[in-house]
Amino acid sequence: MSRPDPLRAYAAVTAAYWAFMLSDGALRMLVLLHFNALGFSPVELAWLFLLYEAAGIATNLAAGWLAARFGLAATLYGGLVLQVAALVALAQLDPGWGIATSVAFVMVVQGVSGAAKDLAKMSSKSAVKLLAPKEDGGLFRWVARLTGSKNAVKGLGFFVGAALLGLVGFRGAVWAMAAVVAGILVAVVLFLPVGLPGRMKAGEAWGGWRTKDARVNRLSLARMFLFGARDVWFVVGIPIYFQAALSDGTAEGRREAFFLVGGFMALWIIAYGAVQAFAPRLLGAKDQPEGAATEKAILWGGLLVPIPFALALATWIAGDPAAWLTALLMGGLLLFGFVFAVNSSVHSYLILAFGSAERITRDVGFYYMANAAGRLIGTLLSGLSFQIGGLSLCLVTAGVMATASWLAVRRIRSV
Repeated sequence: MSRPDPLRAYAAVTAAYWAFMLSDGALRMLVLLHFNALGFSPVELAWLFLLYEAAGIATNLAAGWLAARFGLAATLYGGLVLQVAALVALAQLDPGWGIATSVAFVMVVQGVSGAAKDLAKMSSKSAVKLLAPKEDGGLFRWVARLTGSKNAVKGLGFFVGAALLGLVGFRGAVWAMAAVVAGILVAVVLFLPVGLPGRMKAGEAWGGWRTKDARVNRLSLARMFLFGARDVWFVVGIPIYFQAALSDGTAEGRREAFFLVGGFMALWIIAYGAVQAFAPRLLGAKDQPEGAATEKAILWGGLLVPIPFALALATWIAGDPAAWLTALLMGGLLLFGFVFAVNSSVHSYLILAFGSAERITRDVGFYYMANAAGRLIGTLLSGLSFQIGGLSLCLVTAGVMATASWLAVRRIRSV
């Protein structure tokens, strides 16, 4: 089979990934704000996302093998189909159901969406490894553009989800997103060029997902703690804290808070994506040796550690929500996002640099399995820590996980 035009294939994969991440960000904010308004506790809100993250762990282990067996196009299509199915199912949610039934139903639907997301992510990232030019830092630039633009689109999705909730309600918003993703699926099937690489040899077995490369294992461990450090405040703590701080308790105030919270979360993700896209220039992508990139991962991992601890101290001193604390938290979390984005970008480059082309789908799948495990841990701890100790405990927990990530990435030096 002939090799597809790299730029056309990259454009098609990127377009599919953009559409998926727009719906993914919108769905997350939509579910969080809708069920918080219904009176769900922080732990109950965290439960809504647990199966989403757990499904990501299983999917990433299976997705690398599936892509290697059936090709990257098949797993990309599969991710989009599952997302449409999840959205259509979520639109069937009955407001008359009890809390336990609603939580169980949304957990299952979110699990399908989580599987869909990681199928799409693994397919897109693996395609970049196989399509990117090998010279002049082409791999770092292409993966940074994909990841950075994806996060900008996902950030827009956060705002879209909050805005749709305020404008057309929960069910109308879900049906609108399902229609958009279905349209993109049709377009991708029509325009994705044939011959997208990634298929493994027929004789290779399921057990091939395991890697013996210590660099991949240690980087995956660092990735797990890195994303746990973000999600422990990002999933439940900050949105619920800001919604309480910015709302006056009236129906109109709650509606305005939807837009404000969604706007901040969107700004954070968009800024995070912009920094990721800029990271190759910031770090010097051209002719970047793996050793130098590893040292930069260690440096920026250490820079992340003090930020959540400082914000936790400010939150503890302030006690009750205050205007100055809200402003400080927004500024501090944007700084966290800048350093976090550089870390994430270097990690995304290193996994593709460490992985071999022959087994890239399985190495990337294993790495994103660790990524999903970090989000799962962070999601669970976000609800628990917020309910037990408020936002300050969320941020302390984030600092502990950032420290663990830094220590893990330091161990790559010894390989």
